[in-house]
Amino acid sequence: MRVFKIIAWIALILFIIIQFFPTEKNESYTTPDNDFMVVNNVPSKIENQLKVSCYDCHSNSTSYPWYNKIQPAAWYLEDHVKEGKAELNFNEWSTYSDRRKDSKLRSIIKQIESGEMPMDSYTLIHRDAILSENIKNSVISYMRILKDSLK
Repeated sequence: MRVFKIIAWIALILFIIIQFFPTEKNESYTTPDNDFMVVNNVPSKIENQLKVSCYDCHSNSTSYPWYNKIQPAAWYLEDHVKEGKAELNFNEWSTYSDRRKDSKLRSIIKQIESGEMPMDSYTLIHRDAILSENIKNSVISYMRILKDSLK
């Protein structure tokens, strides 16, 4: 029992110490001119769903949950957002070449069709980010139209 108490105290002290190592926030309060929604004529239904389901990880403006103030969850979120933005950043859409846009649109379509996006780990807590079949079909159709317009 004594060993358990020592391990518990060490774990508690380490947990407290890691709280002093902050993360870098991904917060912007303006919509850039390069944003996907600005440069494309996105229907409001699709725009709203993309902002709810995609923009937290794939833009420069993340709406952080309460647990982002607790380490190690904040580190996980920071890493997840950085990876998401490296793959696709909707705020930088017009800076992409047509070839890259085509590739990103193909990827978006494929990942929505396969159910890879939005990720289960995200929709577990953000229930409004789950795409219904109707919304999925609408988003995929819209992305296909955009993809075809690039040719």
